[in-house]
Amino acid sequence: MNIGETLKELWGTSGFANFTWQHIVMIIIACVLLYLAIKKKFEPLLLVGIAFGILLTNLTLGNTSESIFHANWWTGAGYPDGISPAMDLEKHINYGYILQNGGLLDILYIGVKTGVYPCLIFIGVGAMTDFEPLISNPKSLLLGAAAQGGIYIVFFFACMMGFNGGEAASISIIAGADGPTAIWLTKSLAPDLLAPIAVAAYSYMALIPLIQPPLMKALTTPKERIVMMKPARPVTKREKILFPIIVTLLTCLVLPSVAPLLGCLMFGNLLRETGVTARLSDTASNALMNIVTLFLGISVGATAIGTNFLSLKTLEIIALGLAGFIFATICGLLLGKLLYILSRGKINPLIGSAGVSAVPMAARVSNQVGLKYNSSNYLLMHAMGPNVAGVIGSAVAAGFLMAVFSA
Repeated sequence: MNIGETLKELWGTSGFANFTWQHIVMIIIACVLLYLAIKKKFEPLLLVGIAFGILLTNLTLGNTSESIFHANWWTGAGYPDGISPAMDLEKHINYGYILQNGGLLDILYIGVKTGVYPCLIFIGVGAMTDFEPLISNPKSLLLGAAAQGGIYIVFFFACMMGFNGGEAASISIIAGADGPTAIWLTKSLAPDLLAPIAVAAYSYMALIPLIQPPLMKALTTPKERIVMMKPARPVTKREKILFPIIVTLLTCLVLPSVAPLLGCLMFGNLLRETGVTARLSDTASNALMNIVTLFLGISVGATAIGTNFLSLKTLEIIALGLAGFIFATICGLLLGKLLYILSRGKINPLIGSAGVSAVPMAARVSNQVGLKYNSSNYLLMHAMGPNVAGVIGSAVAAGFLMAVFSA
């Protein structure tokens, strides 16, 4: 027995044999994200899964730099036997081959690639969302729409920086602070950018309490921040049931491309409001939501392979995402100030910042800032109107961009 040869063979079969600096950096990034999710509680339900997916996919086989979990098939970083670049992998995916020969994360990633996970999550979001604040105060829809201005501003910036239409559209959705929508659009228009866009989208959602308050303070006056809004009118059960049906009919007939996403959102809400599907509503908002979140997080994280993720494009995406989120908040606040003037001081412009679709975190931040300047000023329910309107607005914006650039 040759001990030297045995040790050499053992080294060759270990993951260290083809470990590169990119793998090391990505593992460090994964650990930082785990710290932020666990210690700082930044969007932990999804960020823990994304971070661990990054950790797993940057472990290597001993005799090759290929990931243990072969998620790099999907990003074009590597192809298994029987699949070649000439097959145009993104358009002609052999799902049967992947099911038979793929790794764990390849199989889980099918749910991302087909858009199933974001749509299922939207069923759960709909089942958890109360649209009463929006129904009782339709002006909230304007604030939610205004915040989507950040999406279109960033789209033009991204085009100016050299990204193509599909890439620019995918990057711009980060401004809506809606992770599932960003994933749903990116998986079709710019799959190579899925990892940095997903990480940026969920990171900025988690950082809302840090990013928005300084902007709210800078763009509103002390007089505006202490405005106390009147309680909204009661909403009937009939209105709550009709709302998801009418929204689905109007939006999906005008913009069919948004049907998978917005239709699932409204279906989930209808389960909540009918009063006869309590078990389905509970399953959608709890068990289904949790299971899909597990699969989505780890499979999205698995696309963050060091050789692809560590690039100038990633830095540009992160910068554009932050700019978009800032512009979205500013657009919502500016329309809030306009409504404050038009209503003769009856609308608090702070609720305009909740027009981004991070439900309910953005509404909570508006409420917290309002309480800081007036301890008896509870804006939460008023801010929920623009907040849920932002969910609809970002989905519609994604559907519009999908229709334009997927043709």
